[in-house]
Order: sequence, then structure tokens, then C-alpha cells
Amino acid sequence: MKKIPASKEKHNQVEEILSREGALAIEEFHRAGQEKLIQEVLETEVDAFLGRKWYEHNEKSKGYRNGYYQRKGLLPGGAVTIRHPRVRNTKEPFVSRILKGLAQYADRVRVMALEMYVRGLSTRDIEKTFIDSNNKPIFSRSVVSKLAERLYVQYQEYSQRDLSTYDIVYLFVDGVYESVRRYTNNQTLLCAWAICSDGTKLLLHLAATDSESKESWELFFADLHVRGLRQPLLVISDGAPGLIAAVEKYFPKAHRQRCIAHKLRNIASKLPRDVQQIILNEVKAVYYAPDTQTAELLAARIIDRYASAYPSAMQCFNDDLESCIAHLKYPSGHRRYIRTTNLLERAFEEQKRRTKVFPQHQHERSALGLVFAVLKRASDSWSRVSMNELEFVQLRNIRSLMCPNEQSAYISYQRAA
Repeated sequence: MKKIPASKEKHNQVEEILSREGALAIEEFHRAGQEKLIQEVLETEVDAFLGRKWYEHNEKSKGYRNGYYQRKGLLPGGAVTIRHPRVRNTKEPFVSRILKGLAQYADRVRVMALEMYVRGLSTRDIEKTFIDSNNKPIFSRSVVSKLAERLYVQYQEYSQRDLSTYDIVYLFVDGVYESVRRYTNNQTLLCAWAICSDGTKLLLHLAATDSESKESWELFFADLHVRGLRQPLLVISDGAPGLIAAVEKYFPKAHRQRCIAHKLRNIASKLPRDVQQIILNEVKAVYYAPDTQTAELLAARIIDRYASAYPSAMQCFNDDLESCIAHLKYPSGHRRYIRTTNLLERAFEEQKRRTKVFPQHQHERSALGLVFAVLKRASDSWSRVSMNELEFVQLRNIRSLMCPNEQSAYISYQRAA
């Protein structure tokens, strides 16, 4: 039988569908009609590329048709099957504009599916969401899982970038835990955020480890140093001994701020309920004092007043007091951002809300990729910290006292002109 173009075959298929009745025939007609239109445009592109139509002869034409190969495409109505013409003996390969557009649309749909995965939908949910007119899934769970692997690739690229261009003023560090198969006590993920001298807040690094031990944090900070992390002015963290030891080793010149939200919870746990709020209000007055001298004076009075009645609570309050009021050395407009690790805690809450749909990650890669994607998107939405000229001067003075031998303009280099 004489060969006919694929568009003619699609035309015959449409005609056959029109001879039938019922809702199913309408759905088939819709899909076949889309395929017919794409096939016709595709063959018109081949005609223009070769300079001749089907079965025409043109001595100036270089190249010829050589059958078809089948490929899948994605349209708003679902998946379509296209027969792509093979073109031989041409100087340049044939590239279809309409198929390029289909590929771009398919990429956008894949990105949409990936964003839905990051925002809390499971692979099963996505499989049920993306269906064609026959209620068949466009993306299987295995396809969505492969799409999710892109998140780990993005994480790897992000975790290897150069950090020397960031002028970091405030560094926040903390750990979070995710349930991963074969990890009986959950997988530990160490995180670092920062506020830079231009006021931007950003996610610096995320890494998987076995615990929040001193050794784990030292490896984490060593990686940051190798990638060019500059000396921050203030490091904000909780009171984990291993973390404190690692901070003092890798950032010996920086001030260390103990998260006062964690500290207040520790003190409250050692007080009877009937006096708990009264004493906590007095402790808060220390942490919210206008300056370091006032805070130290108020702290001394509290310890003198309650030491005999509540020794454990006062010991907890006095322990590491200097780091609890370190934020008072910094501009008053910045203190609400730097006296706690709330910046991290809110991001962790969002991350937990997104990852709770997964009872357990299959492996470390999936946990890292998903947690990174959630935290990165959260950090991209953070508002900037306002910094005026007086605050820049204060930060420069702290820097010059902290690093007197360094001439590089760390603080506000964006305004160096």
C-alpha cells in the first residue's frame, strides 16, 4: 500500500471516531484532534525545512524523509502520541518549533509537580492529581520520585558554592531531625543561616550527620571555612555543649549569643508554678535591658534575691549569662532578630509541616533534598533587616575591635563608595 503521511493517518482516525457516539468517543476525538493538529504542523515544518512537500522532487533540496519514530508529548488535556519525522542527509538537524514548545510545557508541568512535592504532597497524591481524560496518571510515583532527585542535585550545587562574597554579620546555627530508614534515632541535619551587612537573610548550608556532637559541628564549620566563610560578628545558637565548643574553636573572635527562648524554658523548668511567671518576668527584664551594664546589675539583684530559695533555677540563670546578653552590644534595632534562634525555629516548623506527610524518608539523599528545598524556599521569602548609617558605624566599630589587623572593609562594602 502506498505510504501516507502520519497526519493523514490521524485524519482517518478522527473520521472513524466521529462515526461513533457517546462521551467516550468525544474524549477520543479531543485527544486525536490535538494529535492531528500537531502532526500537520510538524509535517509543514519538515516541508519548509526540506524545501519540498511529500513526494515532491526538488533537485536543490538536500535531504530526504526516512520514516517516523514515536514520541510522547504533554498537553493540558493529557498525554499525546506524536510520530516524529526522520530527516536524513541534511547539513543541520531538523528541530521542530512546536515540539520544542511541547517540551517546554511538559517541563513546566514537571516543575509544578515538583513544587507540589516540596509543599507537602506525597508521590501518591501527585499521581492522583495529574491524570488524563481517561483517569490514567500522567506521572507515576516512580516518575515523581525521579523528579524529586533533582532536589538533591540542587542541594549538592548549593552546598558547594563559594561563600567568600557574603559579608556575614550574624550567623545562626542549629540542628533538626528527620526520620530516615535505617537510622533508629533519626537523621541529624545541621543548618546555618545568616544575616549579611546589606540586610539580607539567607540559608548558608545544610549537612547530614549522625548527631549534634562537637566533632560533627567541627566538620560542619570546617566545610564553611574551606568555602571561604568570613568571620561573623555574632554567632547565635542554643546551649548544646558540643555546638558551643565548636563555635569557640572556629569563631574564636566572634561574640556568642545564647538563645534566650531556650534559656527561659530551661529556667522555667526549675521553678515552681506559683512563682514561675513572676521570676521569669524579672529574668526577661535582664535580657531586654537597654545595655550590658544595666543587665548585669539586674541579674545580680535577681540572683541575690532568689539564690537561697531556688538555687537550681538561679544556677541555670547565672550559667553562661554573658552569652545571654551578648546581643546588647549590638544596635538596638537588630536585637529582636539576634537574641533568639526564632529565625531557624520558624523555618523548621515550616519544614516539619511539609515533611510530616512522609512517615519515613527512604534514604539520606531524599531527606536532604526535600529539607533543603523547603528551607531554601522559606529563606527566599524572608524580609530584609533594615540597617541605617548609625548601625553601620556601630558594626564597623565592633569589627575593628574584634579584628584590628584586618583592613578589608567587611561591613557595608555595598556602600563603600
